[in-house]
Amino acid sequence: MSAPLDLESAFVYAIPLRTRFRGITVREGMLIEGPLGWGEFCPFPEYDDREAAGWLATAFEQVTVGWPEPVRDRIPVNCTVPAVDAARAHAIVAGSGCGTAKVKVADHPESLSEDLARVEAVRAALGPGGAVRIDANAVWDVDTAVANIERIDRAAGGLEYVEQPCRTIEELAAVRRRVHVRIAADESIRRAEDPLRVAVAGAADIAVLKCTPLGGVRRALRVAEAAGLPCVVSSALETSVGLGAQLALAGALPELDFACGLGTVNLFEGDLVGDSSRPADGHLPVPRTAPKPDPELLQQFRHPDPERVRWWRERLARVWALLER
Repeated sequence: MSAPLDLESAFVYAIPLRTRFRGITVREGMLIEGPLGWGEFCPFPEYDDREAAGWLATAFEQVTVGWPEPVRDRIPVNCTVPAVDAARAHAIVAGSGCGTAKVKVADHPESLSEDLARVEAVRAALGPGGAVRIDANAVWDVDTAVANIERIDRAAGGLEYVEQPCRTIEELAAVRRRVHVRIAADESIRRAEDPLRVAVAGAADIAVLKCTPLGGVRRALRVAEAAGLPCVVSSALETSVGLGAQLALAGALPELDFACGLGTVNLFEGDLVGDSSRPADGHLPVPRTAPKPDPELLQQFRHPDPERVRWWRERLARVWALLER
């Protein structure tokens, strides 16, 4: 793979998060400029180079090819509630303007009482007409998942779905047989050796797609077709630059029955785009071109640590070499 990309000038950013999320308090990544604008390369540090290659392929698509034509102009989105206390959870939802909330649970082994209080607060903030979904990030075993889902479902007054309660496809299928709540597959798809060949139809009711790690909008559309399930597009915690690809995927899906997890810029203390991707009336617009970073915001969030900047540049070079093979 070759392209008129100046990798040497790629920009390394560091943006604080409002609340610890996925175990981090600062989001790091890179912006890369190409003929069609800017793309984002921000695989989490624990991901190896092979897995990070999908993230770079998404940026490459964004800056050199662009996205397919959308079939809708705006996307309904959920707000995301980190593992915070009940009062903070209520405030996040009440101020979001969204009618759907995705609540992080299972943050630590003894979290159930906190999870129940958080979900009850979210339900109170949404009111009876809102939708509550939870994400356990694959940490439960089957029996724990069944027991906890039943209790959290009651606390929520009914869950829309549970995202990745267990790690494996076989475990998801076992949980799905024992609960009445919909099960959504996330990690089982995007972290599979071949997401196009994962047999999720018997193990889940919904496919959660994150086009950034899947390698771009077009490849994610093929994964959606292969999954054969209703899809929810979810953020991989990008800035508004990278979030553009996720919105383009949601805009191009033939059907979109659920709100998408793309309101995540609200988790950041700042952004790299002046007109950032913050929901209005529970929706985000579908971009036709890559969002353009603001020079002042680039200066504000330039990574201050030369060692981390070097780490990111070396990582980019290694991953690019994988894509060129």
